[in-house]
Amino acid sequence: MRSRRIAPVLAASAVAALIPALTPATASAAANPLPQHLDQRPAWHRCNSAAPASFQCATLKVPLDYSRPGGKKIDLAISRIKATSTAERRGVLLLNPGGPGGPGLDMPQSLSAELPKSVQRKYDLIGFDPRGVGQSSPISCGLTAEEENWQRPYKAALFAKDVKWARTVAEKCDAKQGDELPHITTRNTARDMDVIRAVLGEKKISYLGYSYGTYLGAVYTQMFPRRSDRIVLDSAIDPARIWRGMIQVWAEGSEPAFTRWSKWTAQRHATYKLGNTPDKVRKTFWALVAQANKKPIELNGASLSGDDIRAGRAMFFSVREAAEQIVELKKAAAGKGQSSTPDTGAPERPAPPAFGRAVPADNYSASFWAVVCSDTRAWPRDPEQYRRDAIRDKAKYPLYGDFASHIKPCAFWKKKGSEPATTIDNKVGVLTLQNEWDSQTPLPSGLGMHRAMKGSRMVTVAGGVGHGIYGSKSCADKTATAYLTTGKLPAKDVTCKAPAPERSSAAKLPIPMPPGIPGLLSRF
Repeated sequence: MRSRRIAPVLAASAVAALIPALTPATASAAANPLPQHLDQRPAWHRCNSAAPASFQCATLKVPLDYSRPGGKKIDLAISRIKATSTAERRGVLLLNPGGPGGPGLDMPQSLSAELPKSVQRKYDLIGFDPRGVGQSSPISCGLTAEEENWQRPYKAALFAKDVKWARTVAEKCDAKQGDELPHITTRNTARDMDVIRAVLGEKKISYLGYSYGTYLGAVYTQMFPRRSDRIVLDSAIDPARIWRGMIQVWAEGSEPAFTRWSKWTAQRHATYKLGNTPDKVRKTFWALVAQANKKPIELNGASLSGDDIRAGRAMFFSVREAAEQIVELKKAAAGKGQSSTPDTGAPERPAPPAFGRAVPADNYSASFWAVVCSDTRAWPRDPEQYRRDAIRDKAKYPLYGDFASHIKPCAFWKKKGSEPATTIDNKVGVLTLQNEWDSQTPLPSGLGMHRAMKGSRMVTVAGGVGHGIYGSKSCADKTATAYLTTGKLPAKDVTCKAPAPERSSAAKLPIPMPPGIPGLLSRF
């Protein structure tokens, strides 16, 4: 049934139904006129001259602090492409690409080429830049490219330098954005989503979130269970491990992928000549790491240390592509590599904005740390704990353990989040999608989300490789489309098989990788 629109002016009883979910502190205001952030209509306009006229943008105003709804307001940039069928339209499908810090304003346009027509007939596709991101009052810490790079392996001799880096990032963010930082959180972004719902006149929202967007969707269902319609969480984060644990899971997930790769490559020794047993393949790899740590290997115009090679741990989730990369690295180590355009491995700076205002160069990093450090108060404060954990995890997870557990700016974050972390334990019906070999949200992470969401059903793509599924022509697409179009979840969890597991099948979507990830050997 098509959602009923809310009238421009609501009765007091309707206001009472809206406000408590947004913030309990304003419940007493139910008898007063509609709060300003709800009493607004989007002024839709063409997003830019190069975009189709059907792709429209608007800017809303939302409270920086929902406990003070009459206080400072920030911008919330939203976009839409209307449902292609008035008769079949069900409502709105909000979209989030991940991050934290990923802009989502252009998602309706990018996904319109990927989503099935049956889904586009039923939903207005709604994109938005989360608070602090892109066109939504973007924040900046004034970070240099070097300060954005947080891929720092543990080295005893460099520990003091790394601690200084983490402290510097935290202090620069506090100096530039101190008042805003406690409010750049997932809970407040979920509240912003509910403002979008109310302003668009919808009783409920449906939602498609990738990567970090799965956690955002889960938080929304926890805070607004009765306003959650059809929810798809693609490549999910384990909500029990927010946030340090989700960085550490990269190390945990990389070891099985590395083991799988070594077995696969050994079986194809005639092709790759990296070793005819898994043990010999592993020895080849670690010999290259050791050689590069003594003298960097020149590859594609860049000098790679052994730590740079380990930082590319994500490549091992795609076995064929990893084998090809290591073959090239071996050639380069022997002085036989081909030169090409240099790749410095420096953090990518954002492209010029397609919409509205210019975005600070470090906006992705600033908003990433704002959420990661403010969502939870569980980050250790003692630098020595990071040292101990990095040493422990390098031994336990040799490929990436020290990177994952080493010190981060959150150790020195001055402004804690405005609220405690959200516990996810609701029974809202949702569909989760998970590739077996996902480098950013490994399978145990997706299983953690499935456990937390008591009413969820999970589709696992056995042999599936890559981060992001729906829209990639995966075997999971059929189940997701059926759910979005009919509302029926599978009777039980589903496992389907990827047709060609050797190569990445990640959705060709703007799913952002965390900032500061070097480009070398880590694009999978």
